[in-house]
Amino acid sequence: MAFDGIMLHQVVARLQPLVGGRISKIYQISDTEILFLIKAGKMQQLMVSAHSSYNRIHLTQRDYPSRSAPSNFVMLLRKYLEGGYVSSLQQAGLDRYLVMEVSSRNDLGDRIVLQLYIELMGKYANVILVSEGRIVDALKHIPPFENTIRTIQPGALFKPTAPQPNKVNPFTIDKVEDDENLFEKLEGFSPLLSDEVRYRMRQGQSYRQIMKEIQDSASLFVSSTKQGEYFHCLPLTHLGGDCRQFEICEGLDHFYYSKEEKERIRHISGDLFKFVRREISKLSGKIDKLTQQLQQANDCDIYRRYGEVLYANLDKVSKGMSEAHLTDFEGNSLTVPLDGKLDGRGNAKKHFTRYHKLSTGRKYIEEQLQIARDNLEYFNAISDQLQQADFTCAGEIKQELQNNGYLKPDHRKTVRNKKPPEPAYLTIEMGDRTILVGRNNLQNNHVTFKKANRFDTWFHAKDVSGGHVVINTDKPNESQIRLCAMLAAYYSKARESSSIPVDYTLIKELKKIPNSKLGKVSMKQHKTIYIDIDEELLKQYIEL
Repeated sequence: MAFDGIMLHQVVARLQPLVGGRISKIYQISDTEILFLIKAGKMQQLMVSAHSSYNRIHLTQRDYPSRSAPSNFVMLLRKYLEGGYVSSLQQAGLDRYLVMEVSSRNDLGDRIVLQLYIELMGKYANVILVSEGRIVDALKHIPPFENTIRTIQPGALFKPTAPQPNKVNPFTIDKVEDDENLFEKLEGFSPLLSDEVRYRMRQGQSYRQIMKEIQDSASLFVSSTKQGEYFHCLPLTHLGGDCRQFEICEGLDHFYYSKEEKERIRHISGDLFKFVRREISKLSGKIDKLTQQLQQANDCDIYRRYGEVLYANLDKVSKGMSEAHLTDFEGNSLTVPLDGKLDGRGNAKKHFTRYHKLSTGRKYIEEQLQIARDNLEYFNAISDQLQQADFTCAGEIKQELQNNGYLKPDHRKTVRNKKPPEPAYLTIEMGDRTILVGRNNLQNNHVTFKKANRFDTWFHAKDVSGGHVVINTDKPNESQIRLCAMLAAYYSKARESSSIPVDYTLIKELKKIPNSKLGKVSMKQHKTIYIDIDEELLKQYIEL
């Protein structure tokens, strides 16, 4: 990744149509993401992220979730900036920050001008609101004891980031040497761009040609390698591998959207991942303890034998003894443990009491062990679903956990008799057929038992947790069977395996399992296909 000064330079050029636009709304997406809705001819969405790894700014057309309770900083931005007009959007040279100047009005109706500094500097990324040279507030505070040179606190004097010394604007020079460290010499260059420019020069391309290609570029090129994905505003030929081309803002949106998805899920859903991991750990420990207790309960007959033998040999046991070596009714020697405070009759009674307690409790332990195992299977399935969830699916998973009493419901006013929204299952068109794909328990239950016809065909990965896939035909052809099976395999715990078995049958052959968790079914009869996941084929139908 290389959101360097050159990359920001290209993005800022695409943001200039926002100048003169009115800031209509400001939403908080996560702890580090803020979305501005700006009316500039048409409504535009400006995404700003101060994430330590995924910091960026770009226009977006995607639907993002918003927090129901935004932070104090976002509330302050709403107070000062909503209704204001963007009077300028300028990058500081080729440094990794820009200034959005907003003309607004204060509580008295007087015209004021504020500056929103958007700093995209890795772990130091920040968004800072400034008025008349002083900080109104910032997304991330830096107290004096952390940085004596540059304090970021409300009321402090604002000091812009100092430019890097001894660096040259790469657009104002005509030549560099291919053995120079361009990252240290040229303003706005990242090590990745430096390597690319030097590689191209060694291949015979001139420095001026390369810089003109950068300056004229309106595209983002994403290169996929074994080490990961990298992007810039020109093809990264020195990396090799596959290269995809996008419009700059569209490409940044595509590149970062899924990478920050887990962060959004954690912020929006109250850290479901941590909750589910904790439940799995608790249930695993509970199963271990119950298994030990069940083993003891299964061995309870020994205490009955102890009691019977003691009653038959009361004359051989007295207080103070820790054990007695006796002979049982079959002539076998038996060592009976004793409580030295009790006589023979008291010890016999104690062993019988323990026998009755264990034998009576065995049924209860077995019931609790089965419940714990079912719950562990359930939470393992939830964990698998979260690994593949977007924020909409994560919200549905959270709702399911609230419905089942595992999580407390949100403290919001609920509208009585309001119909709950339909789960966000996937709908795929394949020729004249429609395929429905559930990716969590709510969606699975809805797709299978509310949307599907009894003569539709149903698919599910065999013996593992996964999504329900339904196609609206009772006689799917081979290509339809393979695609549906592939979707069921992809949205399952077995997605990383090969030759994945997938069961399929008609909806009418399915039956809900009584008293089971949502989405669990049994089948009267079915067929099985073994499938390998072809990601290139799936990309034609879903976004991977």
